[in-house]
Amino acid sequence: MAVTLRAIQTVVPPTILIQDEVRDVFAAQPDLSRLAQRLVSTSFNLSGIEKRHTVIEELTLDGDAADPRFFDSVTQRLLVPSTKVRNELYITEATKLFVEAGRRAVDACPGIEAADVTHVVTVSCTGFYAPGPDYMLVRELGLSPATQRYHLGFMGCYASMPALRTAKQFVLADPDAVVLVVSAELCSLHLRSSNDPDTIVASSLFADGAAAGIVSSRALAPGEVALNLDRFETVITPVGEGDMAWKIGDEGFEMVLSSYVPHIIDEHIEGALAPLFDGDETLAGLLPVEEAEEAAEIEVLADVLSQVLAESLVSSGAGAGAGAAAVGAGSGPGAGPGAGAPADTLSTAIAHWAIHPGGRSILDKTEAKLGLTEAQLVPSRETLRQYGNMSSTTILFVMKAIMDAPTTEDGQRVCAMAFGPGLTVESGLMTVAVG
Repeated sequence: MAVTLRAIQTVVPPTILIQDEVRDVFAAQPDLSRLAQRLVSTSFNLSGIEKRHTVIEELTLDGDAADPRFFDSVTQRLLVPSTKVRNELYITEATKLFVEAGRRAVDACPGIEAADVTHVVTVSCTGFYAPGPDYMLVRELGLSPATQRYHLGFMGCYASMPALRTAKQFVLADPDAVVLVVSAELCSLHLRSSNDPDTIVASSLFADGAAAGIVSSRALAPGEVALNLDRFETVITPVGEGDMAWKIGDEGFEMVLSSYVPHIIDEHIEGALAPLFDGDETLAGLLPVEEAEEAAEIEVLADVLSQVLAESLVSSGAGAGAGAAAVGAGSGPGAGPGAGAPADTLSTAIAHWAIHPGGRSILDKTEAKLGLTEAQLVPSRETLRQYGNMSSTTILFVMKAIMDAPTTEDGQRVCAMAFGPGLTVESGLMTVAVG
């Protein structure tokens, strides 16, 4: 029995943040050190983001709020509201996004009406309230009061993947089940000015949005494009527990997002994918763990040799760049005996890649490490460019982009990956299905 994700719909709040304008505001805050000012410029400029969306209307930057709580447009100062103030705005605005995204998904799914929904799974890590968004969806969409409700809270950027896995399990247990999955994140509520590098990086990336989809085993309508949910896997990397974290402070939620995260993903992404592929008959063996570890050791050794040779050439008066380039030419993806073969085969076997765009460097590392083409990362890069990082919601935006693409065809494979605190890697294999 095929369990299918259908009718993904997305919603963003109307207030738009232009990245260059927001950069200038953050860089101009009076309490920043000179180093922090440079970090702000670098983080915003290299983010791969052009614009984002926020529920904070004051951040139009040129408004004139009578009693500003987040941003004073007169002084151009970023204010510091309490966690309570931030969460109260979350209750109001997140509810709107949850309900609108859920309504759009139900309306967009052929043959499905509100009365058909048996389960609701909601996802969010940027606020709390009870009765929560799962309750509000039942009430506002007119779902049955007997609808089973589940909320995945405070898991971080990867949480929509276990939400889809949970929805699939409900349908496998009851083939008549129709599961509404909705994620909404208001990350901008927790942005702030700071000299802390992790906070600066978070301020350059995060945004607000919502997305929803229907999971069921019902037949597709003619011409309808959906994704069969084939397999899911979870892997916790051996390092990184302190490099990505999400805590509650007195002045909002506090994000830890170390610059080391892209390196951790680069080093462990192949090992994280291995169990996902080993469980699929058509992909088993494409990415042996042993070869992945060997390739990583080759790259580390090449880096060490490159540094040693560069230092040797400098001390002897020769140009360091030439020596480093000579060694570097033999390292990296595709180098060494057979290192490029698994990546090339992988790129061909799986047509589409839905990679959570946690940041530009994460996408760069994933593309290079797995040998993916530029075209395969377009859905992730375009989502990042137009919307920023919306935490758990973002991966659903990427999946929708793949489903809507004119190059997407029936039977093509899709690999989805999302990264979050732990460091946790959630992955899934899917197949494009066209009714």
